[in-house]
Amino acid sequence: MEQEFVSMQVVNPQAAGIDVGSRSHWVAVGQSEKDVREYGVFNQDLFALVDWLKEKDVKTVAMESTGTYWQNLYAVLISKGLHVVLCNGKFTKNIKGKKTDIKDCQWIQKLHTLGLLTSSFLPDGKTEELRTYCRQRANLLQLAASTSKKMQKNLRLLNLRLDVVVKDICGLTGLLIIRAICDGETDPEKLASFRHGNCRKSEEEIAKALQTNGRKDYLFALQQELDTYDHLQNKIDECDKEIDKMLNEIIQSDDNKRQHFIDVKPHKRVNKNTPKDIDLNLKSYQMFEGTDLLAIEGMSYSTVLALMSEVGLEGIRKFKTAKHFASWLRLAPNNKVSGGKVLSSKVPKGSNRLKIALRNAANAIGNLKDSTPLRDFFHRISFRKGRVSAISATARKLAVIIWNMVVKGVPYFNPEGYLFLDQKRKLGLVKRIKKQIDKFGLTNEDLGLEIETI
Repeated sequence: MEQEFVSMQVVNPQAAGIDVGSRSHWVAVGQSEKDVREYGVFNQDLFALVDWLKEKDVKTVAMESTGTYWQNLYAVLISKGLHVVLCNGKFTKNIKGKKTDIKDCQWIQKLHTLGLLTSSFLPDGKTEELRTYCRQRANLLQLAASTSKKMQKNLRLLNLRLDVVVKDICGLTGLLIIRAICDGETDPEKLASFRHGNCRKSEEEIAKALQTNGRKDYLFALQQELDTYDHLQNKIDECDKEIDKMLNEIIQSDDNKRQHFIDVKPHKRVNKNTPKDIDLNLKSYQMFEGTDLLAIEGMSYSTVLALMSEVGLEGIRKFKTAKHFASWLRLAPNNKVSGGKVLSSKVPKGSNRLKIALRNAANAIGNLKDSTPLRDFFHRISFRKGRVSAISATARKLAVIIWNMVVKGVPYFNPEGYLFLDQKRKLGLVKRIKKQIDKFGLTNEDLGLEIETI
């Protein structure tokens, strides 16, 4: 029998493949040994690598996104005018056999020549800078949370059960009491006098929980953790200033963003971890050129900030459809079909910060007391498949809503809007006041209220 060859179309004839490493990069411009070279990771080595590619008349380059080792090489290649395809490592795995750096770079070059590699998502330069600041801030918040747990442990070892009588030991009441303890105060009544007016427990209840055993070693450890916590809070404030500066730089450089304005949303809760002195309601409205993402129930300031820093406006527009956006977030089921039968339809493994933010927003929607379309959708899925599946499904729905709002300009409509919810709360307040008036025989003048104006 005659030997037959299956030919494949060459899509990128002037292509190169790079196997990225921590100490060196292997580059292939062909499938022979003379077409492969090794270069170092220093700046002069990267420029020498680009000069060799120019000498070989290479127009496009494919490489793996290995850790953070690819970033400097990527920046040099882009600055020299080369088209770079940065692909996921799982799409460049070679067939089973002996693995070497030379074979890896040649395999990447062959796949790219045949047009079998697709580029990963990368945000624009300004969004990437904003992402760096926001990720650094998130890391500092995690360290501060860990320090808070250590302070709570040392308080417990001192027999100061502050965690029982206050909701958050790093709140207004908790920090005042901890600072007084570190300054040497041991009188329970004096410590309880630092109680904030919003604290649910009375001073007598707090005083009962603040009778210390006087261990100096645990007190020393508590002082150390408090100093660390204060240091981290200062670093977080510095990150907030840089984030504000970066947002202003992006907005002020674009007339389409700068011209928008929106009123404040007093119904949105401001968490203690929300960036200070930044009007994220206005900034997000300007960043997305007149799209009010905070109109969606469950969306918080941290969720909007994650959206601005992880993808940005131009990043969302890179996705052709809402399904592409949800699939990139790994919120869409990965259907595996064989023989006409669905073998698996699980959500793929893997996560990113935006996916986590959307899942947190979905969880907040599930906790809403008032009936809204998203909240009702959450509870329908939760009843059938459980809360975990409901969080994923609602997060995907949020991603689809956001894409349609930003790309297509479709406004979000909630028939049970925030204004209607505020009116229901006020009506409930009026009913409670009238019940108290009837119970104790009081009048509006005794209470100093005019119910009709509430």
